[in-house]
Amino acid sequence: MTNLKYTPEEPIAAIATALAPAALGIVRCSGKNSIELLSKVFSRPKALLEAPGNTIVYGWILQTENGKRKTESFGSCESEQNQLSTFNFQLSTRIDEVLVSVFRGPKSFTGEDMVEISCHGGVHVVQTIYNLLLNSGFRAAERGEFTFRAYINGKADLTKAEAVREIIDSKTDASQSRAAGRLAGNLYETIDGVKKHIIDTLAAIEVEIEYPEDEETIADSFDSSELKKAESVLEELALSWKSEKIYQDGARVVLCGRTNAGKSSLFNALLKEDRAIVSDIEGTTRDFIESWIDFSGIPARLFDTAGLRKTSDVIEAVGVERTKDLSEEADLILYLVDSKSGLSEDDQSFIKQHTEIPLILVWNKCDVVAENVQNGGKSSLIDSSLTIPQVSISAKKGIGLGDLSEAVCASLSSSGSSERSSTGLGSERQKVSVERALECVRHALSLSDDYALDAVVQDLEDSLDALGEVTGDVTPDDVLGSIFANFCVGK
Repeated sequence: MTNLKYTPEEPIAAIATALAPAALGIVRCSGKNSIELLSKVFSRPKALLEAPGNTIVYGWILQTENGKRKTESFGSCESEQNQLSTFNFQLSTRIDEVLVSVFRGPKSFTGEDMVEISCHGGVHVVQTIYNLLLNSGFRAAERGEFTFRAYINGKADLTKAEAVREIIDSKTDASQSRAAGRLAGNLYETIDGVKKHIIDTLAAIEVEIEYPEDEETIADSFDSSELKKAESVLEELALSWKSEKIYQDGARVVLCGRTNAGKSSLFNALLKEDRAIVSDIEGTTRDFIESWIDFSGIPARLFDTAGLRKTSDVIEAVGVERTKDLSEEADLILYLVDSKSGLSEDDQSFIKQHTEIPLILVWNKCDVVAENVQNGGKSSLIDSSLTIPQVSISAKKGIGLGDLSEAVCASLSSSGSSERSSTGLGSERQKVSVERALECVRHALSLSDDYALDAVVQDLEDSLDALGEVTGDVTPDDVLGSIFANFCVGK
């Protein structure tokens, strides 16, 4: 939303589906007189004008020609023919045969009268209908304007509004499920519960201030149990953001290791497609490639990188440097080691240098080692001297990939809850406000007897303001602008 002089209820229209050949396309309209405006270019204006909310009307979208009036029948039955002739609509061209979904406020997504035109999904057809609406009195909708109207009309708070965008951008079933929970109101209900704890405490303090038995000090003046409950919930919410952010944005998982450790083979095995070139020749991978992957619900960008070794090849050396750069920015490193060769000094050096980044040691080619063990050889799959997670796999034969996926999920979700049913924050904006509310509550609990009750009241009122920014009860205009500017036009 960039319009600072906003006019509520102004009729707006937008294409709500992708502009690409498809079976269906949807053009969405909302605002005062939106049904009446559409009826001017609809073959059955009376049926549309009289349609109750939550119903669908069949007809044609028509385009007039220089104000010229002409009557033509489109209906197959006599009643429809009589209706069309009676209204003597303007006609030049039939644009498309459509279904119009009618929603009457306040029982609609935006809380206003709305119509959604379901037409055939050809790009030209959809654009023609959209342009016809703009020429018939509708204004082009801004980004997120439909959801913004739902917000200002009390149909959704900001947590639900942001959840709409989350669902659109979700990359896995788990991320979609978490966003759906916020859209259903679980975060709003949690925030509302915290506010009740704080308000109950405020009410008790106000009584103490109005009717003091002794001096207005904190000692024994109110029960802090409600505040402690609020503090506990706010702490959990603040901690939830790190985990939720991974589900929204995805993690950066980087495959590292010496040449011929099997990184490209593992990359292909995890993606279940031949994306990376696999060869026994050292230095085959000279630059990184990446792809999105789903680790049991956690979306991740998986990077296959050049093998770590000293080389005189200029191009390969650049690839090695890029591998090191990627590893420094990773959320998780999967460090591959050839089980036949064991850990080298270079491997141990790399692991020691990356102690601040989660790392899983992946022993590849375990099938070959297992064959050697059967023939009297020695297994070197797990190094008991290391405290980092270790997994044995065979990228070539697909052995141990499930165990690896579980280890990845455990590592990425270790900082927060990974349960789909948990309530978590949906944006950085929400996290900042919750942390500010938590700080105010903690400060109120920490005040000594030397402070008057008014100081506690101020802290609690500040915490309520911060929580109000989460749900949208208290929200600066610049915050609203940044939230809805990231939506697509038809939403």
